[in-house]
Amino acid sequence: MKISAGKMLFFVGLIIISAIAAQMYASVKQRERIVSPPQAEYSTLFPVKINAPKPLAEIATDQKDAKGNAILVSCQSCHSVRSPNPQNGSAGPLISFHQDLDFVHGKLVCISCHNPEGYYADFRLASGESINPENVMTLCAQCHGPQFRDYQNGSHGGMTGHWDLRKGPRQRNHCVDCHDPHKPAFPLFRPVAGPNDRFTPHQTKGTHE
Repeated sequence: MKISAGKMLFFVGLIIISAIAAQMYASVKQRERIVSPPQAEYSTLFPVKINAPKPLAEIATDQKDAKGNAILVSCQSCHSVRSPNPQNGSAGPLISFHQDLDFVHGKLVCISCHNPEGYYADFRLASGESINPENVMTLCAQCHGPQFRDYQNGSHGGMTGHWDLRKGPRQRNHCVDCHDPHKPAFPLFRPVAGPNDRFTPHQTKGTHE
């Protein structure tokens, strides 16, 4: 059987086009594998640690021990034998402790956050669920949602350490590191000019994370 020159050229062209298409497909698959980060890279991330708030267990009295240190009493010493006042939201009516407490936190009262069933040593959410002091950020977040969102994004709360967790650990502040929980708002102040940068761009060494 004789094949014309035109048909021969058609078959040769078809073979060449198929080979080029196969090579392009293999190239694309190879690039996809290179772009995908290796799983081992994520296993080397350093941890993010959040400062733990001071636990509520004792309060100082005006009495001193032999070494001159203030004598401490537990929260249960008073709150286990006294009924909570659900209307109390200031230090005014208090006669034994907390008279120096400056309380300015919206319309909240003491038991809005402190759990009277836990003798005020732990906290409770608006749902009534009890939470330990180390989880008190959940309590703050239920009213301060935008601030908690910004904290999770790293634009609120401050931090030290490394932004890139592949290079080192990160230490985050807790809400109570900056805000007094009984008077959380900062006083008004006048902004001042920023600091002078001693390092011009061409003098700065190293890279920024």
